Amino acid sequence: MNKVLVDRNPYDGTTVAEFRIAGVDDIDDAYRAAARARLEWDQVNPYAKRTVFERAVRYVEEHEHAIVEIIVDELGGTRLKAMFEIGLVLNMLKEAATFPLRMEGRILPSPIDDKENRVYREPVGVVGVISPFNFPFFLSMKSVAPALGAGNGVVLKPHEDSPITGGTLIGEIFEAAGLPAGLLNVVVTEIPAIGDAFLEHPAPRVISFTGSSAVGRHVAEVAVRHFKKPLLELGGNSAMIVLADADIDLAVDAAAFSRFTHQGQICMSANRILVHRDVYEEFAAKFVAKAKSLQVGDPRDSETIVGPLINQRQTAALAALVEQGIAEGATVALRGEVNGNLFGPTVLTDVTTAMSVMQQEMFGPVACLIPFDTEDEAVDIANDTDFGLSGAVHTRGLEHGVEIAKRLHTGMVHINDTTIHDEPIVPFGGEKQSGFGRLNGDRSLDEFTTLKWISVHRGRRQFPY
Repeated sequence: MNKVLVDRNPYDGTTVAEFRIAGVDDIDDAYRAAARARLEWDQVNPYAKRTVFERAVRYVEEHEHAIVEIIVDELGGTRLKAMFEIGLVLNMLKEAATFPLRMEGRILPSPIDDKENRVYREPVGVVGVISPFNFPFFLSMKSVAPALGAGNGVVLKPHEDSPITGGTLIGEIFEAAGLPAGLLNVVVTEIPAIGDAFLEHPAPRVISFTGSSAVGRHVAEVAVRHFKKPLLELGGNSAMIVLADADIDLAVDAAAFSRFTHQGQICMSANRILVHRDVYEEFAAKFVAKAKSLQVGDPRDSETIVGPLINQRQTAALAALVEQGIAEGATVALRGEVNGNLFGPTVLTDVTTAMSVMQQEMFGPVACLIPFDTEDEAVDIANDTDFGLSGAVHTRGLEHGVEIAKRLHTGMVHINDTTIHDEPIVPFGGEKQSGFGRLNGDRSLDEFTTLKWISVHRGRRQFPY
């Protein structure tokens, strides 16, 4: 296949790189190479495997400046976002470095005399990883590094808008770190060129997908049909609840970070900000002022907070969703200017749960402010969504905040903090249409390994016939 994928800078439209698009035969070659190399990887001493990840950490640290530039150019990410993402990647690599030493088994008793039950933890074999365009460096590494650390071969398909930061950069890092050739393969392609070949290939036993819920549903259906385990991190419609006793200035800062970081293109972003009516006017005034103060523009400028959305399609879809919300009765408290792929911070009020802007994930810098009168009402509004990824509760009563958090149908809730948060050893994942499974720490080890039971009978077992 000779078709070319042009990787463009979302801010100015310039060409960052060009790639030959991989076809079905390339997918087959990549998976078969990973399956072969995994057998070699299996013979490597666990401490030597750990060294590969330690070298990968050093490579990222030594090339930090160059990686920042790539994130800025390819994703339209601000320098603040780039450093945030690199920090997450380093933590993930350090955690994955421990995996080769954690492939331990167990010996369990048996009700049968002279019998021993051994449980071995083994790699699943080969893992297919499909990553998104928003935090591709981290969200690719979030599956790639633990899967490799657990002893698997990996084939990575980055999003077509982030083939470098989500794909070839990661391949370069592990190649420099000394990973055996063929164990990790990156395929840059588009779905029209390969169809479901990436999902249907017989080699992968786990498909790890990060992206939209609509595509995730299709990935899960195809994976299960072919007896593969789907691991899905999907969309969100996160709610931040601000109680009457909250530190309003802290809540405003946290809400702004939760909504406008990387232009709101984060699955954990706070789409819905629920504020107790007693403090609603104060919060709204301060939040709008904060949003209005954020610099919008060239992500190369270190003062820029809000850079471009990833492409014109996303920009047009967000603008249409805002117009639909206004048509349904929402009031514009702040209307950001749209210029190319730049979309200024926008704040909508008088929003109801029936509106599209409340029910759909808005992948951009648009916030909905909703007043509530009782905590029960706030919980009901927060749970009135098909998604359940992240959330936050702001209150001076920390344990009271925890009790409210327990009532939210979401995989993660943060008290007096942002909705955007990840750590290398906590179970990360969502409920409802926000995904299946959990990643990070022990959960990643579980997802990318399988357990084998081998029993040993040391005596002469007596059979009934």
